Amino acid sequence: MTGLLAELFAEYHGSLVRMLYRRTGDQDRAEEIAQEVFARAVAAPPRNPRPWLFAVALNLLREEGRRAARQGRRLVLYRAEQPEAAPGPDDMLERGEAIARVRAALDGLTDRDREALLLKAEGFSYDEIAETLGLARGAIGTTLARARRRLVLAYRDLEGTRDVAS
Repeated sequence: MTGLLAELFAEYHGSLVRMLYRRTGDQDRAEEIAQEVFARAVAAPPRNPRPWLFAVALNLLREEGRRAARQGRRLVLYRAEQPEAAPGPDDMLERGEAIARVRAALDGLTDRDREALLLKAEGFSYDEIAETLGLARGAIGTTLARARRRLVLAYRDLEGTRDVAS
């Protein structure tokens, strides 16, 4: 059993944490959720690990969101990403603003659209996205196209708001 978990961890941990970080904006939280996902995999080893692990992670995120809403507090979704090089202050400000707009645009999507885009960004196939999200495979292309279009429109709206405020 330990060997299976080690294999699952080695193969999927990095990808799972990346997707969770993209969704939450918090590296520590992403690591915590991933840890919980692998703990659940120990309790109930999955037959088809990749979709199962990501579906459990997304379900944990949804549960957390519902819990936060019930308690009347917001999840912290925005956190500046560390730049690879040391850009100037203006570049850092612009990059931070762009990241915040992308996250805000993602936050404006439906859960299904946002999750489909994040899974596709992690290299999931249409079949894996369908299985993870519980959708028909034939709906994935349409879901992704619609989600991309909505993301672009939301981002442009936010960018337009920024230009007006400047």
